Amino acid sequence: MSGTPVPLRRVAVLGAGTWGTTFAKVLADAGTPVTLWARRAEVAEHVALDRCNHEYLPDVTLPAALAATADADEALDGADAVVLALPAQRLRENLERWTGHLPRGVTLVSLAKGVERGSLLRMSEVIREVTGAAADEVAVVSGPNLAGEIALEQPTATVVACSDHERAVSVQHACSTGYFKPYTNADVVGCELGGACKNVIALACGTAAGLGYGDNTTASLITRGLAEISRLAVALGAEQMTLAGLAGMGDLVATCSSPLSRNRRFGEALGRGLSMAEAEEANHGQVAEGVKSCDAIGELARRHGVDTPIVDAVRRVCAGEVTAKEVGDELINRELKVE
Repeated sequence: MSGTPVPLRRVAVLGAGTWGTTFAKVLADAGTPVTLWARRAEVAEHVALDRCNHEYLPDVTLPAALAATADADEALDGADAVVLALPAQRLRENLERWTGHLPRGVTLVSLAKGVERGSLLRMSEVIREVTGAAADEVAVVSGPNLAGEIALEQPTATVVACSDHERAVSVQHACSTGYFKPYTNADVVGCELGGACKNVIALACGTAAGLGYGDNTTASLITRGLAEISRLAVALGAEQMTLAGLAGMGDLVATCSSPLSRNRRFGEALGRGLSMAEAEEANHGQVAEGVKSCDAIGELARRHGVDTPIVDAVRRVCAGEVTAKEVGDELINRELKVE
Protein backbone atom coordinates (compact mmCIF):
# COMPACT_ATOMS: atom_id res chain seq x y z
CA MET A 1 0.00 0.00 0.00
CA SER A 2 1.38 3.39 -0.91
CA GLY A 3 0.24 6.97 -1.49
CA THR A 4 -2.84 8.40 0.21
CA PRO A 5 -4.26 6.13 2.95
CA VAL A 6 -7.40 4.32 1.75
CA PRO A 7 -10.44 4.67 4.05
CA LEU A 8 -11.63 1.36 5.48
CA ARG A 9 -15.06 0.71 4.00
CA ARG A 10 -15.97 -2.19 6.26
CA VAL A 11 -14.33 -3.82 9.26
CA ALA A 12 -14.96 -7.20 10.88
CA VAL A 13 -14.20 -7.60 14.58
CA LEU A 14 -13.74 -11.26 15.51
CA GLY A 15 -14.32 -11.73 19.23
CA ALA A 16 -17.15 -10.27 21.33
CA GLY A 17 -15.51 -10.14 24.73
CA THR A 18 -15.12 -6.87 26.63
CA TRP A 19 -12.33 -5.43 24.47
CA GLY A 20 -13.65 -6.73 21.16
CA THR A 21 -17.12 -5.30 21.81
CA THR A 22 -15.65 -2.03 23.00
CA PHE A 23 -13.38 -1.67 19.97
CA ALA A 24 -16.31 -2.43 17.67
CA LYS A 25 -18.21 0.36 19.43
CA VAL A 26 -15.26 2.72 18.88
CA LEU A 27 -15.24 1.90 15.16
CA ALA A 28 -18.99 2.46 14.88
CA ASP A 29 -18.74 5.74 16.78
CA ALA A 30 -15.98 6.80 14.37
CA GLY A 31 -18.38 6.25 11.47
CA THR A 32 -16.71 3.06 10.21
CA PRO A 33 -19.11 0.28 9.09
CA VAL A 34 -18.39 -2.66 11.38
CA THR A 35 -19.68 -6.16 12.06
CA LEU A 36 -18.93 -7.91 15.36
CA TRP A 37 -18.59 -11.69 15.34
CA ALA A 38 -19.57 -13.55 18.52
CA ARG A 39 -18.86 -17.21 19.12
CA ARG A 40 -22.27 -17.69 20.75
CA ALA A 41 -25.43 -16.88 18.80
CA GLU A 42 -27.21 -15.46 21.85
CA VAL A 43 -24.47 -12.84 22.35
CA ALA A 44 -24.73 -11.72 18.72
CA GLU A 45 -28.52 -11.61 19.02
CA HIS A 46 -28.39 -9.45 22.15
CA VAL A 47 -25.98 -7.02 20.50
CA ALA A 48 -28.10 -6.84 17.35
CA LEU A 49 -31.50 -6.58 19.02
CA ASP A 50 -30.92 -5.22 22.53
CA ARG A 51 -27.90 -3.04 21.63
CA CYS A 52 -26.11 -4.56 24.63
CA ASN A 53 -23.54 -7.25 25.39
CA HIS A 54 -25.18 -8.37 28.62
CA GLU A 55 -22.31 -10.64 29.67
CA TYR A 56 -19.35 -8.31 29.17
CA LEU A 57 -20.71 -4.73 29.03
CA PRO A 58 -24.12 -4.90 30.70
CA ASP A 59 -24.38 -1.16 31.42
CA VAL A 60 -23.32 0.10 27.99
CA THR A 61 -25.71 0.88 25.13
CA LEU A 62 -24.10 -0.04 21.82
CA PRO A 63 -24.59 2.11 18.71
CA ALA A 64 -27.31 1.18 16.24
CA ALA A 65 -24.73 1.13 13.44
CA LEU A 66 -22.89 -1.80 15.04
CA ALA A 67 -23.94 -5.04 13.30
CA ALA A 68 -23.44 -8.44 14.96
CA THR A 69 -23.48 -12.06 13.83
CA ALA A 70 -22.45 -15.54 14.96
CA ASP A 71 -21.54 -16.44 11.36
CA ALA A 72 -17.84 -15.72 10.71
CA ASP A 73 -18.32 -15.80 6.94
CA GLU A 74 -21.01 -13.15 7.20
CA ALA A 75 -18.76 -10.96 9.34
CA LEU A 76 -15.84 -11.33 6.93
CA ASP A 77 -17.81 -10.79 3.72
CA GLY A 78 -16.59 -7.60 2.07
CA ALA A 79 -14.29 -6.61 4.96
CA ASP A 80 -11.09 -4.76 4.09
CA ALA A 81 -9.79 -4.96 7.66
CA VAL A 82 -10.19 -7.78 10.19
CA VAL A 83 -9.70 -7.05 13.88
CA LEU A 84 -8.68 -10.08 15.96
CA ALA A 85 -9.99 -9.56 19.49
CA LEU A 86 -9.11 -12.93 20.98
CA PRO A 87 -7.10 -14.13 23.99
CA ALA A 88 -3.43 -14.49 23.07
CA GLN A 89 -3.21 -18.21 23.80
CA ARG A 90 -6.32 -18.97 21.70
CA LEU A 91 -5.44 -16.82 18.70
CA ARG A 92 -3.76 -19.59 16.69
CA GLU A 93 -6.55 -22.16 17.01
CA ASN A 94 -9.19 -19.65 15.93
CA LEU A 95 -7.11 -18.30 13.05
CA GLU A 96 -6.55 -21.82 11.72
CA ARG A 97 -10.32 -22.18 11.33
CA TRP A 98 -10.73 -18.81 9.61
CA THR A 99 -7.66 -18.58 7.40
CA GLY A 100 -9.36 -19.92 4.28
CA HIS A 101 -12.16 -17.38 4.71
CA LEU A 102 -10.05 -14.24 5.18
CA PRO A 103 -10.17 -11.88 2.18
CA ARG A 104 -6.73 -11.62 0.55
CA GLY A 105 -4.68 -8.48 1.19
CA VAL A 106 -6.86 -7.19 4.01
CA THR A 107 -5.32 -5.44 7.00
CA LEU A 108 -5.19 -7.82 9.96
CA VAL A 109 -5.36 -5.95 13.27
CA SER A 110 -4.36 -7.65 16.53
CA LEU A 111 -5.80 -6.52 19.87
CA ALA A 112 -4.25 -9.46 21.76
CA LYS A 113 -1.45 -8.83 24.25
CA GLY A 114 0.75 -11.80 24.99
CA VAL A 115 3.55 -14.13 23.88
CA GLU A 116 2.47 -17.55 22.67
CA ARG A 117 3.47 -20.47 24.84
CA GLY A 118 5.77 -22.97 23.19
CA SER A 119 6.57 -20.98 20.07
CA LEU A 120 7.48 -17.76 21.98
CA LEU A 121 5.98 -15.80 19.08
CA ARG A 122 4.42 -12.36 19.38
CA MET A 123 0.81 -12.12 18.22
CA SER A 124 1.66 -10.49 14.87
CA GLU A 125 4.11 -13.35 14.26
CA VAL A 126 1.40 -15.92 15.01
CA ILE A 127 -0.92 -14.14 12.56
CA ARG A 128 1.71 -14.13 9.83
CA GLU A 129 2.66 -17.76 10.40
CA VAL A 130 -0.92 -19.04 10.28
CA THR A 131 -2.32 -16.82 7.51
CA GLY A 132 0.75 -16.28 5.36
CA ALA A 133 0.16 -12.52 5.52
CA ALA A 134 3.09 -10.20 4.86
CA ALA A 135 4.53 -8.20 7.75
CA ASP A 136 3.19 -4.95 6.33
CA GLU A 137 -0.37 -6.37 6.28
CA VAL A 138 -0.48 -6.83 10.06
CA ALA A 139 -1.14 -4.01 12.53
CA VAL A 140 -1.40 -4.03 16.31
CA VAL A 141 -3.31 -1.76 18.68
CA SER A 142 -1.78 -1.19 22.11
CA GLY A 143 -1.89 1.42 24.85
CA PRO A 144 -3.56 2.37 28.16
CA ASN A 145 -6.86 0.93 26.98
CA LEU A 146 -8.92 -0.39 29.89
CA ALA A 147 -12.02 -1.46 27.96
CA GLY A 148 -14.54 -0.61 30.68
CA GLU A 149 -13.50 3.04 30.70
CA ILE A 150 -13.42 3.31 26.89
CA ALA A 151 -16.90 1.78 26.62
CA LEU A 152 -18.10 4.63 28.85
CA GLU A 153 -16.37 7.05 26.45
CA GLN A 154 -13.76 8.23 28.93
CA PRO A 155 -10.85 9.82 27.02
CA THR A 156 -7.76 7.74 26.25
CA ALA A 157 -5.03 7.40 23.65
CA THR A 158 -3.60 4.36 21.91
CA VAL A 159 -1.02 3.30 19.33
CA VAL A 160 -1.68 1.69 15.95
CA ALA A 161 1.60 0.04 14.94
CA CYS A 162 2.34 -1.29 11.46
CA SER A 163 5.44 -1.38 9.27
CA ASP A 164 3.28 0.07 6.46
CA HIS A 165 2.65 3.67 7.53
CA GLU A 166 -0.28 4.23 5.17
CA ARG A 167 -1.99 1.09 6.41
CA ALA A 168 -1.51 2.25 10.01
CA VAL A 169 -3.01 5.62 9.12
CA SER A 170 -6.06 3.93 7.56
CA VAL A 171 -6.70 2.05 10.82
CA GLN A 172 -5.99 5.23 12.79
CA HIS A 173 -8.67 7.16 10.88
CA ALA A 174 -11.13 4.28 11.19
CA CYS A 175 -11.03 4.29 15.01
CA SER A 176 -10.56 7.97 15.82
CA THR A 177 -13.34 9.44 17.96
CA GLY A 178 -13.76 12.29 20.42
CA TYR A 179 -12.81 9.96 23.27
CA PHE A 180 -10.38 7.55 21.55
CA LYS A 181 -7.18 9.13 20.20
CA PRO A 182 -4.97 6.81 18.10
CA TYR A 183 -1.35 7.59 17.21
CA THR A 184 0.72 5.65 14.66
CA ASN A 185 4.07 3.93 15.08
CA ALA A 186 6.17 1.64 12.89
CA ASP A 187 7.66 -0.25 15.85
CA VAL A 188 5.47 -3.35 16.00
CA VAL A 189 7.99 -5.26 18.16
CA GLY A 190 8.12 -2.58 20.85
CA CYS A 191 4.37 -2.09 20.97
CA GLU A 192 3.66 -5.81 21.22
CA LEU A 193 6.27 -6.54 23.89
CA GLY A 194 5.17 -3.53 25.92
CA GLY A 195 1.60 -4.83 25.85
CA ALA A 196 2.54 -8.42 26.67
CA CYS A 197 5.07 -7.77 29.44
CA LYS A 198 3.06 -5.14 31.30
CA ASN A 199 0.53 -7.86 32.24
CA VAL A 200 3.23 -9.69 34.18
CA ILE A 201 4.39 -6.54 35.97
CA ALA A 202 0.75 -5.80 36.85
CA LEU A 203 0.55 -9.22 38.50
CA ALA A 204 3.56 -8.25 40.61
CA CYS A 205 1.96 -4.92 41.57
CA GLY A 206 -1.27 -6.65 42.51
CA THR A 207 0.63 -9.22 44.57
CA ALA A 208 2.43 -6.42 46.43
CA ALA A 209 -0.90 -4.75 47.18
CA GLY A 210 -2.29 -8.05 48.43
CA LEU A 211 0.69 -8.33 50.77
CA GLY A 212 -0.21 -4.94 52.19
CA TYR A 213 2.48 -2.83 50.53
CA GLY A 214 1.68 0.70 49.39
CA ASP A 215 2.32 3.19 46.63
CA ASN A 216 6.11 3.35 47.01
CA THR A 217 6.30 -0.37 46.29
CA THR A 218 3.97 -0.07 43.32
CA ALA A 219 5.96 2.83 41.87
CA SER A 220 9.20 0.90 42.32
CA LEU A 221 7.78 -2.18 40.60
CA ILE A 222 6.42 -0.12 37.70
CA THR A 223 9.75 1.64 37.21
CA ARG A 224 11.93 -1.45 37.50
CA GLY A 225 9.39 -3.39 35.46
CA LEU A 226 9.69 -0.85 32.67
CA ALA A 227 13.47 -1.34 32.76
CA GLU A 228 12.98 -5.10 32.30
CA ILE A 229 10.49 -4.64 29.46
CA SER A 230 12.76 -2.14 27.73
CA ARG A 231 15.83 -4.39 27.96
CA LEU A 232 13.94 -7.31 26.45
CA ALA A 233 12.23 -5.26 23.74
CA VAL A 234 15.44 -3.59 22.62
CA ALA A 235 17.23 -6.97 22.56
CA LEU A 236 14.52 -8.12 20.13
CA GLY A 237 14.88 -5.09 17.87
CA ALA A 238 12.46 -2.55 19.35
CA GLU A 239 13.07 1.18 19.63
CA GLN A 240 13.83 2.36 23.17
CA MET A 241 11.53 5.39 22.85
CA THR A 242 8.50 3.18 22.09
CA LEU A 243 8.65 1.87 25.64
CA ALA A 244 8.56 5.40 27.03
CA GLY A 245 5.32 6.05 25.15
CA LEU A 246 1.69 4.97 25.23
CA ALA A 247 2.34 1.32 24.37
CA GLY A 248 5.05 1.09 27.04
CA MET A 249 4.84 3.33 30.08
CA GLY A 250 1.25 4.39 29.38
CA ASP A 251 -0.11 0.85 29.23
CA LEU A 252 2.07 -0.23 32.15
CA VAL A 253 0.81 2.50 34.50
CA ALA A 254 -2.85 1.86 33.67
CA THR A 255 -2.63 -1.91 34.04
CA CYS A 256 -0.54 -1.83 37.21
CA SER A 257 -2.64 0.81 38.97
CA SER A 258 -6.29 0.30 38.04
CA PRO A 259 -8.79 -1.90 39.93
CA LEU A 260 -10.26 -2.59 36.46
CA SER A 261 -7.08 -4.47 35.53
CA ARG A 262 -7.68 -8.22 35.56
CA ASN A 263 -3.95 -8.87 35.98
CA ARG A 264 -3.66 -6.57 38.98
CA ARG A 265 -6.76 -8.11 40.61
CA PHE A 266 -5.43 -11.63 40.05
CA GLY A 267 -2.08 -10.71 41.59
CA GLU A 268 -3.78 -9.11 44.57
CA ALA A 269 -5.64 -12.36 45.24
CA LEU A 270 -2.34 -14.27 45.17
CA GLY A 271 -0.81 -11.73 47.54
CA ARG A 272 -3.66 -12.28 49.99
CA GLY A 273 -2.68 -15.94 50.09
CA LEU A 274 -5.23 -17.40 47.70
CA SER A 275 -4.24 -20.37 45.54
CA MET A 276 -4.20 -20.12 41.74
CA ALA A 277 -7.60 -21.84 41.60
CA GLU A 278 -9.03 -19.53 44.27
CA ALA A 279 -7.61 -16.46 42.51
CA GLU A 280 -9.23 -17.62 39.27
CA GLU A 281 -12.57 -18.02 41.04
CA ALA A 282 -12.23 -14.54 42.58
CA ASN A 283 -11.53 -13.24 39.07
CA HIS A 284 -14.91 -14.49 37.81
CA GLY A 285 -13.46 -17.73 36.47
CA GLN A 286 -10.89 -16.00 34.25
CA VAL A 287 -7.13 -16.53 34.35
CA ALA A 288 -5.21 -13.29 33.79
CA GLU A 289 -3.19 -13.10 30.56
CA GLY A 290 0.00 -12.39 32.51
CA VAL A 291 -0.32 -15.79 34.20
CA LYS A 292 -0.54 -17.49 30.80
CA SER A 293 2.32 -15.51 29.23
CA CYS A 294 4.87 -15.24 32.06
CA ASP A 295 6.55 -18.58 31.21
CA ALA A 296 6.94 -17.61 27.55
CA ILE A 297 8.20 -14.11 28.34
CA GLY A 298 10.67 -15.47 30.88
CA GLU A 299 11.98 -18.03 28.38
CA LEU A 300 12.25 -15.34 25.69
CA ALA A 301 14.36 -13.27 28.08
CA ARG A 302 16.59 -16.22 28.97
CA ARG A 303 17.23 -17.03 25.30
CA HIS A 304 18.35 -13.45 24.70
CA GLY A 305 20.40 -13.15 27.89
CA VAL A 306 18.15 -10.46 29.39
CA ASP A 307 17.82 -10.15 33.18
CA THR A 308 14.13 -10.01 34.20
CA PRO A 309 13.91 -10.61 37.97
CA ILE A 310 10.32 -9.39 38.36
CA VAL A 311 9.06 -11.53 35.48
CA ASP A 312 10.92 -14.52 36.91
CA ALA A 313 9.47 -13.90 40.37
CA VAL A 314 5.93 -13.83 39.00
CA ARG A 315 6.57 -17.01 37.02
CA ARG A 316 7.76 -18.84 40.15
CA VAL A 317 4.74 -17.72 42.18
CA CYS A 318 2.34 -18.79 39.41
CA ALA A 319 4.12 -22.15 39.15
CA GLY A 320 3.76 -22.69 42.90
CA GLU A 321 7.51 -22.81 43.42
CA VAL A 322 7.48 -20.05 46.05
CA THR A 323 4.90 -18.02 47.94
CA ALA A 324 4.23 -14.38 47.18
CA LYS A 325 5.75 -13.40 50.53
CA GLU A 326 8.94 -15.40 49.90
CA VAL A 327 9.53 -13.94 46.47
CA GLY A 328 8.79 -10.44 47.76
CA ASP A 329 11.53 -10.81 50.34
CA GLU A 330 13.92 -12.05 47.65
CA LEU A 331 13.32 -9.01 45.44
CA ILE A 332 13.75 -6.60 48.33
CA ASN A 333 17.04 -8.22 49.31
CA ARG A 334 18.66 -8.36 45.87
CA GLU A 335 22.26 -7.24 45.62
CA LEU A 336 22.97 -3.53 45.57
CA LYS A 337 23.81 -2.14 42.13
CA VAL A 338 23.78 0.98 39.98
CA GLU A 339 20.35 1.85 38.57
